Amino acid sequence: MAISEIAKPMTRTGYRWAVAGLIFVIYTIAAADRANLGVAMPFIRKEFDMTNAEAGGLMSLFLLAYALAQIPAGFAFARIGVSKILPGAMILTSILTGLVGTAGSLLALKIYRFGLGLAEGPLPISMTSTINNWFPAREKGIASGIFLSAVKFGPVIVPPLCAIIISVWGWREIFFFFAVPGIILSGVWYFLVADHPSKSRFVNKAELDYILDEGEQVQAAAASASKPSPRWIKKLDVFIKRRAETPLASNRQVFKSWNIWGCATSYCFQLGVSSVLLTWIPTYLMTVKGFSVMNMGLVSAAPWVGAVLGNLLGGYFSDRFLGGRRKPGMLLSALGTSLMMYLLINSPAEPLSYGLLLMLTGVVLSLGFSSYMSYPMGLASKTTFPIANAIVNMVGQLGAAATPFLTGLLLDSYGWNYVFGFLAIGSFTSFVLLLTIAEPIPNKERG
Repeated sequence: MAISEIAKPMTRTGYRWAVAGLIFVIYTIAAADRANLGVAMPFIRKEFDMTNAEAGGLMSLFLLAYALAQIPAGFAFARIGVSKILPGAMILTSILTGLVGTAGSLLALKIYRFGLGLAEGPLPISMTSTINNWFPAREKGIASGIFLSAVKFGPVIVPPLCAIIISVWGWREIFFFFAVPGIILSGVWYFLVADHPSKSRFVNKAELDYILDEGEQVQAAAASASKPSPRWIKKLDVFIKRRAETPLASNRQVFKSWNIWGCATSYCFQLGVSSVLLTWIPTYLMTVKGFSVMNMGLVSAAPWVGAVLGNLLGGYFSDRFLGGRRKPGMLLSALGTSLMMYLLINSPAEPLSYGLLLMLTGVVLSLGFSSYMSYPMGLASKTTFPIANAIVNMVGQLGAAATPFLTGLLLDSYGWNYVFGFLAIGSFTSFVLLLTIAEPIPNKERG
């Protein structure tokens, strides 16, 4: 037995990609739970009379609760682990999704949506913590891109599907339909995904060594480090402030790090843009562009088709062509999104043209999103990463929570041109903030 093993190297399993696939499916459902209210909102407003500001406030409640759950969830995951928290959070998320469909008053809607945000809050940290534990450094950008593509793929399937459900039944049935998958998937995760690959019966030693950056990973890193960097890479490193940073070994260091807070604040403005596209575009298409329910459903999905592509491309190029550098994609995304918001001010009214413009907007907006999740991995230890990630996601989600409400206020007093102008300024501010943080050199490259 031992002789045959020496003669023939062990074939490496690839179970980490099965885990990535499950992350994608689970978070597609979670993202659908937050997107379905935006599609249902024009019909909910026919039943519950409310101003634009009140409608924006209702859509913001979920994201406010979601943001408030991040830091407590980060501490909980650092102490307890993903496998003991995630299944329960998913079941509770499904129950509250179904309850939204039973709401008989605006107050009940607000309570259920706030509760849904609290229940779903632990999910993103569980996904990123799993990625941090299950993937080597050279694959974390791609894995994060898969995760964030799920965040955007949910809104791809939601508008057309919701349009069909509304046409056949009504807006309440949307929430009953989306309540079922999370309960099933919670059991799948519990039985198939361990907190760490070393505890999984589906991972062999060769894959575990690869994940832990041993064996061929170390040789590949050494070979890469010995190659001289092209001139353009050296110039890029100066621009993005690439340098060795002291690892954040304690939670106190994480909370004092401007790199973490700068990344988080930039993410705040970018998620704000994403949140408005998610919550208000269906209403905009029906009330301003005059689209039918079916055209609204199809065109509302366009930015998220682009976003799926943007997330995957951003993660792939960051890992494969930029040597794990995260800031370039973030900078390009922030600056490009500011330009796209300006273009939306004078957008066409024809569904195909407007859909293509929204799809391009989604690509540009999402090019750097996977890097926001990967960036703290280069600064924090595996122990402190859940807290670092919680800070980035909390501040980001606060921006996502604020913008639907602010959009409602702007619409009550001004109009959509002011909304897009506001988002353009916010995205440019995100670009400026990114210029102030460092691009950390991974430990293995420091020699």
